[in-house]
Amino acid sequence: MGLLDSIVASMGAESPQARAQASLLPALVELVGKYPGGLSGIIEKFQNEGLGGVVASWISTGPNESISPDQLHSVLGDNMVQGLSERSGLDMTSVLSNLSVMLPSLVDQATPDGTVPQGQGGNGSVLGALSGMLGRL
Repeated sequence: MGLLDSIVASMGAESPQARAQASLLPALVELVGKYPGGLSGIIEKFQNEGLGGVVASWISTGPNESISPDQLHSVLGDNMVQGLSERSGLDMTSVLSNLSVMLPSLVDQATPDGTVPQGQGGNGSVLGALSGMLGRL
């Protein structure tokens, strides 16, 4: 049994959202790892799509602004959301709903001092942030 399977099993049937998020984590790690520029590239995409203020709140040391599933869909696009759906086994609506909760926290944890880590697009910090998220599930 893998690490994520163990975590999901330990959560029991009481938290379907936590199970969905745990199934989405590996797909999210893969997405960030393969995305051109890694975390920095994803942040730039949000900025280019008019959500720079929202993503800046995730990076800053203040409170995180929320993002709607529709806003995420417009930034990520059908292909990326479909890929996350296929990889996680969740439908696209569940992917977007869970990402709207997970992504602000992920970016916030990957940028604890209010700056995007340099080198490999911040992917090492993303993996560390994902580990932190797993610890809270």
